[in-house]
Amino acid sequence: MEPIWITEAEVVELMHLGQAIDALESGLKLEAAGQAQNMVKTHVKWEGGHTLHAIGATFEGAGVFGTKTWGHTAGGATPLLIIWDSATGNLRAIIEAFALGQMRTGGISGVATKWMAAPDASDMALIGTGKQAITQVAAVAAVRDLKRIRVYSPRPESREQFAAHLRGQGFDFEVMTTDSVSSATEGASIVTAVTRAQQPFICADNLAKGTHLNAVGAITPEREEFTQDVFDRAGLIAGDNPAAVAKLSREFMTYYEAPTHDWNAVKPLCDLVAGGAGRSEDIDISLFKAMGMGISDLSLGLVVLNEALAQGKGCAIPHPQRVQPRLRAV
Repeated sequence: MEPIWITEAEVVELMHLGQAIDALESGLKLEAAGQAQNMVKTHVKWEGGHTLHAIGATFEGAGVFGTKTWGHTAGGATPLLIIWDSATGNLRAIIEAFALGQMRTGGISGVATKWMAAPDASDMALIGTGKQAITQVAAVAAVRDLKRIRVYSPRPESREQFAAHLRGQGFDFEVMTTDSVSSATEGASIVTAVTRAQQPFICADNLAKGTHLNAVGAITPEREEFTQDVFDRAGLIAGDNPAAVAKLSREFMTYYEAPTHDWNAVKPLCDLVAGGAGRSEDIDISLFKAMGMGISDLSLGLVVLNEALAQGKGCAIPHPQRVQPRLRAV
């Protein structure tokens, strides 16, 4: 079978966000059962704040492994997910992965909110209105019956434009904008931060008792979104990939460098999903840290690949053929 190239348009045609959340939960259950493994995220930074990232995973039962790589540059990014056959090493697919990445990043917050937020949580604060923001809102709305969302971004025009766009998406909840972090988070039962901030701006006093915080923007060590006192109130802490959190999250690296703080308190999200137990009533704040991981991307990519094959989508591409290198000039 020839490998196929799957475009952004085909990804969107073959998968919606609700399916992405289901695929993520399936992948997390495989991880909890020891049937899926992550390659720890790696990145390199160069002048201008540009970064190159790589993540990957293997699914033993599904017989595939894959990696996603992308560079964040001033001009944008072109992420690609590559999937191979585990038994032969043959290329199965190359998937254009910007929309897939948006669904993965939003979807994992949806999964975390499902298992970590209060069952009746209905008031959301969104901090940040960039490219990932809309799927963050939609994913939370997929797992909780939201009544209201308050939007904050430092630039008034950004938050007003985003709010207008969100109102046009057909959701039933009320959409408001605020002029500060504190007015957005006051009394909110779910807070999602999806920013590129380099200085923390959410403190423990911003979070009401019972709040669930999704901290998904700070994925490299020069970024931070929340202050250290948030940890002191967090009774349930989870990460999509705790190994990547320990390597790349400045907030967690700073807090857990203290010998009195135990990294074992940071639970893998897969354990919460596989255990099937939600938030207990005695928890003050719950905290979820998402870094992005290979299992998430491969979970979505495998569903997209199988749907593409079933529906005859994707463009066949020639499989790479080995050719001996030239050993000297001719």
